[in-house]
Order: sequence, then C-alpha cells, then structure tokens
Amino acid sequence: MVVMRLGKAVDCTGNASPPLPLPTFLRYLAKPDFFMECTMQPLDDLRIASIDELIPPFALLERHPMTTSAAATINTAREGIHAILHGTDDRLLVVVGPCSIHDVDAAREYATRLLPLTEHHRKQLLIVMRVYFEKPRTTVGWKGLLNDPFLDGSFAINEGLSIGRKLLLDLAELGIPTAVEYLDVISPQYIADLVSWGAIGARTTESQIHRQLTSGLSCPIGFKNATNGDVQIAVDAIVSARCAHSFLGATKSGHAAIVNTRGNEDCHLILRGGNNGPNYDAAHVRAAVATLAAAHVPQNVMIDCSHANSNKQYLQQMTVATSVAAQIAAGDRHIIGLMAESNLVEGAQKLEAGKPLTYGQSITDPCIGWEDTEKMLALLSDAVAERQKKMPL
Repeated sequence: MVVMRLGKAVDCTGNASPPLPLPTFLRYLAKPDFFMECTMQPLDDLRIASIDELIPPFALLERHPMTTSAAATINTAREGIHAILHGTDDRLLVVVGPCSIHDVDAAREYATRLLPLTEHHRKQLLIVMRVYFEKPRTTVGWKGLLNDPFLDGSFAINEGLSIGRKLLLDLAELGIPTAVEYLDVISPQYIADLVSWGAIGARTTESQIHRQLTSGLSCPIGFKNATNGDVQIAVDAIVSARCAHSFLGATKSGHAAIVNTRGNEDCHLILRGGNNGPNYDAAHVRAAVATLAAAHVPQNVMIDCSHANSNKQYLQQMTVATSVAAQIAAGDRHIIGLMAESNLVEGAQKLEAGKPLTYGQSITDPCIGWEDTEKMLALLSDAVAERQKKMPL
C-alpha cells in the first residue's frame, strides 16, 4: 500500500522510500483512487510467513559439477533403459534402494554394497539405486532430504539441494546409476542431469504439471497407477508426456521462463496396487497391457513390490518378487522392470526429537533388509536368464 507525501512514497506503516521527482508526485496525487489506496485491505500474501532466497541452479551446478566418470555412468544407464523399453535389450530394469534418503553415509554404504551385485547380475539385470529425496505425504510429515535435510524442522532447502546433488554425483562416480521421484517441479533444475531414471508417484500421475515436466526430462520415467488402482490415469499420463508441451518453468539462472519440450518417448507404466488390493499377478498385467495397447503406446510394465502390492507389509515384497519372477521365467516380455524398497536394516523407525536413529534403517516406509535384497536380485536374475534361454532376442 503506497501513498505519496511531499515527494516521497510512504506506505501505510509510515516507511518512506527515496524521494520522487515532484512531477511524479503530482501524477500520483491526480489519480482518482489515490486517497483510497491507504484504506484498502491488503489482498496478497496473506498466509505467507516469509519468503527466503533460493540458490540459483547454476550456482549449485558449479559447486558440484558433472564429471566425466559420472556422465559415463548416467549415459550408459539411460541408454540401457531406453533399449529395454524399446525391446532391444532383454535385461530387467530393477530399481532398488531405501524408501527415502535421510542419511547420506548410509546411502553411500548401501551403494558400495550394491556395486558388486550390479556387475554380478549385469547380463540379466540393469540395477538402478533408489535415491529418493522428496516424499509425498498423505497428510503431513517429513517431506524428504531436499526439504528438511537436518531432520529438525529447519527446512534448510538450499543445504538440502546441495547435499542431494553431491550424493547423486558421488554415486554416479562410484558407478551406481540413480533413480528419484519427481515431486517438485523446480528441483529438477538442480539434480536432473545426474538422474538415470525417474518416477511420477501415484498422487501426482494425474497432475498436468507433472506430465508436462516429464515431457522435457532427459531420463526415462515411470508413471504409477493411482492410489485407487486406476491404471487408465497412468496410461493417459504416458500419452500426454510423449507429446510436446509449453509451460511455465525456470531457467538454470533461476528466472521464470516459458519451457518448450519435445516430448519423452521413454515413459512406462508402474503397477503399485490400489485400494482394492494388489495388481501384480498375471491377470492384472495382461489387463494393463491391453489398456496400454488401446492407447497406442508401448506395452511396458514395471511392478512395484511395495505399497498396495505388498498390502503395506514390507516382508511381502519377496512374495511379490517371486510371483513376478515366475511370470518372467515363463516368458512374459511386457514386464520390463521391478521396484523394491530395501535398506541396510529391515523395517522402519520413527523420527522423534532427541531420540537417536538406527543406522541404515528407514524413517519412512519399512524396507526389506540387505540379506533379502541379495536374495531378491538373485531370484530375478535367474528368472531373466530362464527367459533369455527360452526367448533369445
């Protein structure tokens, strides 16, 4: 709210800005609504407590720049996933790792353990590590490392972005390709160059904003069916994301911009179950394939072993994986991938102020432990080997 007094702009709290030239002051005085301005109620930012400056993407990219070895890891993984999606690579894409990342040291240890398994199973599995920094919440709760990296409600987002980017870079240099869920539409400018595969979650698959975002992302993306089990919503998202879009976005300098995309041909469906129960069995896979075919998009399906497919019982992920492995061994080529929530220590723990955390255990969804992770990967590898033997490319 601004009025003019003696050549100065004065707001309704009495704070004055530098003097204005007299002609400018007279023009303001001549405005018909001049004397109404100070009596008008404020209409904007009524529920905003504060706005803090966000570090521009280019500054973070300069702080943690891409390296030759990291780029090689990411490019190789993206090309491999593209080949799987387009039927020229008969391996299985396996996205495995913690439900969410809250401890970067534990994440690095997990990656170090995973590395020899990626090599051991490389002819059958393309293994990508879940490195999820953003968590959608049904109501409220910890929203992830980018949002609250210190787990204390300080919401140090600038630090979270830096910590997250550095971890992705370190893992890529180690030789581990990574997967994230894209929840926020600004954060990709800070980390997307380091991501090999991404997911759009069940709560955001129907969002036009996320479909548009996906159309411009450089990596393959999986869309989950809705929380109620609706597969058509995810298929519609795939159709949309394959097309070009123009929308509001941000540049690497942090400026608002109009983004024009080419469309993303590397999108696929993720079956994660729904309110009516699991959808990983052969009958549900066939139904999903038919829905994809009717939309004239590739009939590629990934199975999420967790969430509604496991009835939210984390140990049931092994049951889901066993069923999926049987379908693969029997020759199903529509199943191109599998996702599982796994950590160094099985189960989950509550995040409570002043209470120490168990190293390597989830603070969000419960996960299978490392021993079961090794068993699951071996099971899937054997199933793919059987499929390769029966149905060589």
